Amino acid sequence: MEATGSVGEAPGGRRVLVVGGGIAGLGAAQRLCGHSAFPHLRVLEATARAGGRIRSERSFGGVVEVGAHWIHGPSRGNPVFQLAADYGLLGEKELSEENQLVETGGHVGLPSVSYASSGTRVSLQLVAEMATLFYGLIDQTREFLHAAETPVPSVGEYLKKEIGQHVTGWTEDEETRKLKLAVLNSFFNLECCVSGTHSMDLVALAPFGEYTVLPGLDCTFSKGYQGLTNCMVASLPEDTVVFEKPVKTIHWNGSFQEAAFPGETFPVSVECEDGDRFPVHHVIVTVPLGFLKEHLDTFFDPPLPAEKAEAIRKIGFGTNNKIFLEFEEPFWEPDCQLIQLVWDDTSPLEDAAPALQDAWFRKLIGFVVLPAFASVHVLCGFIAGLESEFMETLSDEEVLLCLTQVLRRVTASFTLNCSIFKNDTNSCRPVGESSWLTCSVSVAQETHGFPAPKSVLRSRWHSAPYTRGSYSYVAVGSTGGDLDLLAQPLPADGAGAQLQILFAGEATHRTFYSTTHGALLSGWREADRLLSLWAPQVQQPRPRL
Repeated sequence: MEATGSVGEAPGGRRVLVVGGGIAGLGAAQRLCGHSAFPHLRVLEATARAGGRIRSERSFGGVVEVGAHWIHGPSRGNPVFQLAADYGLLGEKELSEENQLVETGGHVGLPSVSYASSGTRVSLQLVAEMATLFYGLIDQTREFLHAAETPVPSVGEYLKKEIGQHVTGWTEDEETRKLKLAVLNSFFNLECCVSGTHSMDLVALAPFGEYTVLPGLDCTFSKGYQGLTNCMVASLPEDTVVFEKPVKTIHWNGSFQEAAFPGETFPVSVECEDGDRFPVHHVIVTVPLGFLKEHLDTFFDPPLPAEKAEAIRKIGFGTNNKIFLEFEEPFWEPDCQLIQLVWDDTSPLEDAAPALQDAWFRKLIGFVVLPAFASVHVLCGFIAGLESEFMETLSDEEVLLCLTQVLRRVTASFTLNCSIFKNDTNSCRPVGESSWLTCSVSVAQETHGFPAPKSVLRSRWHSAPYTRGSYSYVAVGSTGGDLDLLAQPLPADGAGAQLQILFAGEATHRTFYSTTHGALLSGWREADRLLSLWAPQVQQPRPRL
């Protein structure tokens, strides 16, 4: 498929363009590739790499996942797991029947250690008690899926209402009660990361149970998640994927011509930022919902039907970022897997919202301990919401300094001295949390007693111009029906030229939204729409390995 003004291919067959080279777009392309009905197939990717929100980077002497981290529910019903297995990308443990049969309920495992901001360790027994309460209530929220009405609009409000009732029955001393609430608050922050939202108050209660959890113990790729999408690209004919080709506007419901195809008209013309145009019969749009939200008024000409545009506005799309810290020596125990941070004097029942610049780091849920790379040790922190987006505006030095001080504080392995005091008038006074960012990294490293991290790497998904966030959730005011509406092709009436614009991506899958397997299934779904229209007798091939 050539852009307007260049030498074209011989006419005949359907011309299909896929916008976006993430796993949804690549899955659609794999499905269509090689069929005689679709001899002209291209994937336009805005960036220099395929994979979309699957992004693995070589750093710290190994590979880290800047984007998608785990295969969630790695079992036979998960197409990402099956495809990874077919490509030989998983190890024996990940492929074992035992791993595939584990039922997690979608809940994150308990931490190996829990640190309070006061510098003390929190009893893991108390953490487990609060986890049982919290996840039990999360499971209860899923029971409202088919209810005639819900007691409150959001998951967050329901959780807080139930926790408030439990608190009245607590008989411990005031200090223990406050610690319990602080631990519960950390689970709220964790659930914000899982759901990709700023607050669970934004997540709709009624459709929350529609999200489907597959069996299997979440697993990772030892050589990087992006190895999967790299294999998918390699399976396509050369030059199928065109990189650094951002799309500006999709013109549809028209009659477009191209000099290379005299006498032929096309209902869709895809206009790129560089001025190139691609006239096609069908376009499969797989761009992230965050990008659609930002460019809704200009990305489609004519504009989308009002109800589809409204669905895009209503569905939630938030940010969940990672912060990687590199250490020469670990301060954690050898068998430690998850470090939880608990901020004293916080409570999910209080709506205290300090300024982001003063306390953005208090949304950090803790750190996952990554497998050691040779002699390098790496922690991966997770942070969601507006705090996560604010973090993206800071420099690497500011983030490194701030988290160094956080870790020194919670592990109580440092001594306050003038090196972490703010000195405005030649006299030392204690630094409040809001002033930590005023220190320089060199000053922070003068404090002894803690193995300060050497370097930092972080994701910036909200700032990424072709992503604008991490993944979708069903927000208050929306339903699963909005995801289905987003997935419906255009024109909506199906009259005349059918299936001009098709929609794929994780935000178009009603039960697997926010996941890579939901994205892959959505790409297959839209490819199958075209196959059923133009090649109904052709059996679906397996991806070429």
